[in-house]
Amino acid sequence: MQNQKPIFQKPFFLFLFLSIFTNVAHVSSKSTIEPCSNSDSCNAVLGYTLYTDLKVSEVASLFQVDPIAILTANAIDISYPDVENHILPSQLFLKVPITCSCVDGIRKSVSTKYKTRPSDTLSSIADSIYSGLVSADQIREANSISDPSVLDVGQSLVVPLPCTCFNGTDNSLPAIYLSYVVMPVDTLAGIAARYLTTITDLMNVNAMGSSAIKAGDILAVPLPACASNFPRYASDFGLIVPNGSYAITGSHCVQCSCGPGNLNLYCMPASLAVSCSSMQCRNSNLMVGNVTFQQSSAGCNVTSCRYSGYVNGTIITSLSTSLQPRCPGAQQFPPLIAPPNSVTRDSMFAPSPSPQSDGAGTLTPRTSVVPTTTGSLPGLPPANSPLASASSDACSLLNSLVTFPSALVLFLFVRFMMSMSL
Repeated sequence: MQNQKPIFQKPFFLFLFLSIFTNVAHVSSKSTIEPCSNSDSCNAVLGYTLYTDLKVSEVASLFQVDPIAILTANAIDISYPDVENHILPSQLFLKVPITCSCVDGIRKSVSTKYKTRPSDTLSSIADSIYSGLVSADQIREANSISDPSVLDVGQSLVVPLPCTCFNGTDNSLPAIYLSYVVMPVDTLAGIAARYLTTITDLMNVNAMGSSAIKAGDILAVPLPACASNFPRYASDFGLIVPNGSYAITGSHCVQCSCGPGNLNLYCMPASLAVSCSSMQCRNSNLMVGNVTFQQSSAGCNVTSCRYSGYVNGTIITSLSTSLQPRCPGAQQFPPLIAPPNSVTRDSMFAPSPSPQSDGAGTLTPRTSVVPTTTGSLPGLPPANSPLASASSDACSLLNSLVTFPSALVLFLFVRFMMSMSL
């Protein structure tokens, strides 16, 4: 009888083996998707790691946002001379404020355009220039590119970026959501500790069946924030500022801050203000941000001049009076930092894999207990969680496949094929 050829010399079986092993070994990164059905938008934040040294204005140009907005979102002092041309170091982690819209039934930002350069590929644009916030396939689909190996120099590409709104709240409190790309050093506990939330909250927001994460996943991280109540017709309607940071609004005339100590939005004239409409409250001598108080036997009479939005080039103000149990102390502001020249561990890996101190003592997550998922199937979102975590290429059931050893699959497959060849 003629000897049979070894099983792996047969092209069909060799192709089958390679296909199965490749599909088992490759599991797509996942990101949290928020379905939507209307045309509204919200403020959101991207977690961006610089791929090289870049000026503040260059980072702003990558995302088509105001350079000052990037600086204030990161509590970087804008009073430094020529701060918009300050060179930021490679691997610096920044929060980039964006507008999150409803597009094709899901939340995303599609206002970012990128002009291709001679050495660009879709993979380098996605993985390097935009630090994994988008995939090559997502760019290809958004721009209907049939052959991704052919990019014209100077071609303008839409770069769809991940974002979520979740009604601007987290557990019924004001929040803004950060789209964060998981780093190899990250753990869910470390992310929770850095952003002052819990493992439970992150799992609920991202509809996670377990606390397992891997590099390249994109998580929606709720950041406590100060919300405005400006009228809907104001151009800055819906303004929300993350705790510990600032925002510039009213055509660079007004600076609003959030924290520390409370989540009450506080606005005042910006240091950049040059040609602005009146910021004085009607029927008073108070300007935006001014507060007066007078102690009485009944308590403290507080009068304040507040910023109430920007409408048709005019700064709207409102005068409010209230009786409070005690008089307020001096307004506190989030600490400012100088424009960064180098990268520290905290700014390179944000968040770090373990809790860090903020100078006020050791910071620890409010819980480190992984919640049970009673009533849920393994790999599926917990009950009552948002319809969220999904891969661009695969469903959340692939979570269970991530932890399955590919070496064992390879071993069993080889044993099976060898038995067939006998």
